[in-house]
Amino acid sequence: MNEAAKLRELSMEELAKKEAELRQEMFNLRFQHATLQLESTARIRQVRRSIARVLTVINEKAGD
Repeated sequence: MNEAAKLRELSMEELAKKEAELRQEMFNLRFQHATLQLESTARIRQVRRSIARVLTVINEKAGD
C-alpha cells in the first residue's frame, strides 16, 4: 500500500497531527541546512512532498 492510501485511512485529527509533525520536521531541517549541519538535503524534498500529500488527503476529505 502506498503512502497516500495509508493517509486516507487516517481520521482528520490524525491527519492534522501528522501535518504538524511534518511541518516541525521541515523547520528543523531548514534550520540544520542553514547552519550547515544537514547531512541529507534530499530529506527536505521528501518531507515537503509528504506535507503536500497530507494536505491533499485533508482537502479530499473536506470535499466529501
